[in-house]
Amino acid sequence: PTLSGLSMRLFPSASLLLLLGTVATSAFAPSSVSMQRVAGRAAMAMRGRSSLLAFAPALHRSPQLSAASRNPSLVGRPRFCLQMSGGAVAAEKTVYVRKWLEKEVQDALVRAFGDDVKDASPMVTAATKPEFGDYQCNAAMPLAKTLKSKPRDVATKLCDELKTTIGDAFEDPEIAGPGFLNLRFKEDYVCDRIAGMAKDDARLGIPKVESPSRVVVDFSSPNIAKEMHVGHLRSTIIGDTLCRLEEFLGHDVLRLNHVGDWGTQFGMLITYLKEQGFGPDTGLGDLAISDLVEFYKKAKKRFDDDAEFQDASRKEVVSLQGGDELSLKAWSLLCEASRLEFQKIYDMLDIKVEERGESFYNPFLGEVIEGLKGKDLYEKSEGAGVVYVEGYTNKEGERMPLLVQKSDGGFMYSTTDLAAIRHRVEEEKADRVLYVTDAGQGNHFDQVFKVADSAGWVPPSTSLEHVPFGLVQGEDGKKFATRSGETVKLKDLLDESIRIASDDMKERMEADGKDFDAEMQDTARIVGLAAVKYADLSMNRESNYRFSYKKMLALTGNTAPYMLYAYARINGIYRKLGEEVDAVGADIILKEPTELALARHLLMLPEILSEVEQSLYPHKLCEYLFELSQRFNQFYENCPVSQAGTPELVNSRASLCAVTARAIKLSLGILGIPIVNRL
Repeated sequence: PTLSGLSMRLFPSASLLLLLGTVATSAFAPSSVSMQRVAGRAAMAMRGRSSLLAFAPALHRSPQLSAASRNPSLVGRPRFCLQMSGGAVAAEKTVYVRKWLEKEVQDALVRAFGDDVKDASPMVTAATKPEFGDYQCNAAMPLAKTLKSKPRDVATKLCDELKTTIGDAFEDPEIAGPGFLNLRFKEDYVCDRIAGMAKDDARLGIPKVESPSRVVVDFSSPNIAKEMHVGHLRSTIIGDTLCRLEEFLGHDVLRLNHVGDWGTQFGMLITYLKEQGFGPDTGLGDLAISDLVEFYKKAKKRFDDDAEFQDASRKEVVSLQGGDELSLKAWSLLCEASRLEFQKIYDMLDIKVEERGESFYNPFLGEVIEGLKGKDLYEKSEGAGVVYVEGYTNKEGERMPLLVQKSDGGFMYSTTDLAAIRHRVEEEKADRVLYVTDAGQGNHFDQVFKVADSAGWVPPSTSLEHVPFGLVQGEDGKKFATRSGETVKLKDLLDESIRIASDDMKERMEADGKDFDAEMQDTARIVGLAAVKYADLSMNRESNYRFSYKKMLALTGNTAPYMLYAYARINGIYRKLGEEVDAVGADIILKEPTELALARHLLMLPEILSEVEQSLYPHKLCEYLFELSQRFNQFYENCPVSQAGTPELVNSRASLCAVTARAIKLSLGILGIPIVNRL
């Protein structure tokens, strides 16, 4: 029997129940919990609304309290952190509330209507408007037809069942309209969660996953001997953000840079460099990557116009692919020169990625072909090796092939991608592989994934996912290019954003009679780079977006400067409060609607992160951040902090400020943006 059940049988007296509740909660709850709140919960129990569950849900749910007593790290957690077998925290209820609610709704439906509805969707969503509460459940509407009942009658039965299981976190469900359920957090639950978040500076109470997955993220992928340009911006930024999120959640992440470092173009470029006096013996001297780009253009023209040069280039390719020492050395010089330039960009953007280019998979390409033949997938078409993928046909309805081998025996990008899949699955033991590339490669990856699956190289436990993104356009909606029509170099783009941010900040500081010192120069650099990142990430990645320095560097709206300013503003509040305020151990008091609204929004952060991990849409986190900053502004305008009236309320509001600041810092960190203390 549960402790609450025993309490009802052994202690029917209201006064004894109040005493038991006071003693139990004092013994097992964090010291910051006010006795007034304990008494309030006991009073609820006496009114018949619940048992000891009203104020000691951890006691009701689990007999493993001794484990918490032995482990101080568990004792300090909020009371709604339930103890499960093995001492694991029930994160669904304490953090990922929607997942917990979905299970409770499914169980309630079965209790109310039987096993026939066990597979019904719980249809739990975040509330669309504050007046609808925190969550909505729309399960009654589609079930009504199945059960041949009125939606409101279904909702009433579901409501009655839910009251018995979610009452420690939610007010009684409200039935709205024809049969929608509105679910609203209890104020005490919100207070406890905020208090718990305040005690966890680094993670805000968000646990790491108990069973980490091996996640491989393939992103950035520039080409050797070519400069990184605006086309690499989105893959690099989106890929890094997804890596940071997976790492924060506790997964084992392998960041891979699938650079274009192999192919026939290198024979052409090496041949031209040798003609210009550069090579394996002399090196590349002081040639910059921009010089290599020009050399590549000239080499391509020679290749198209000069048959003798064309023949020499092809022979160089054969030597390179055959492992000729001098050819490999010349190729290595090109790779190293490019690598140094790429790293300058990665350092600017604080990107960490492990290079594993196309050449890495070169030894495995023959095995791919043999593997396809062994599965009877490999066919010949006009002398080339192909695989026909189900669902792909031309306008005439004929099957369209995926080319995996040229008629001369050479290999294709698809062959390399198939080899990469085999290696990532078999050697890296990947559970999830993310390919962050432009939307134009969607069909390619869909075909490659299907071929790999047909060949038996992808176990059911492994997920291969293409993460497509749209184009970066100019403000006119056309190709983002220089005045001369050239593709914008990524370094030039980043430098320009830093320059504009610096000029703007310097002008504002001089107008206020302040010096634009070294600290503020560093701040301007952070703002300039953050603006580029945030502008990209705040857009639905599948959409094209127009690049505008003016919009992304604005101090208003959903921009990086606005979010950085929100964080710096909270720091300013702390400086005014001084060191006497206890923002960590405060008992949370939510008296005003705006502070309650802010607290409720803060509780949604873990679920937003979980949603982004599943959907791979970083803009959802940006939307959350923007709304958080707006709710904080409303709170700050209506709820004085230093002049709150009582020390308890000052501490409570200071704690709410602290949790908000940490939520902003944590979220911006996942987006790859460092915070600034002054702006």
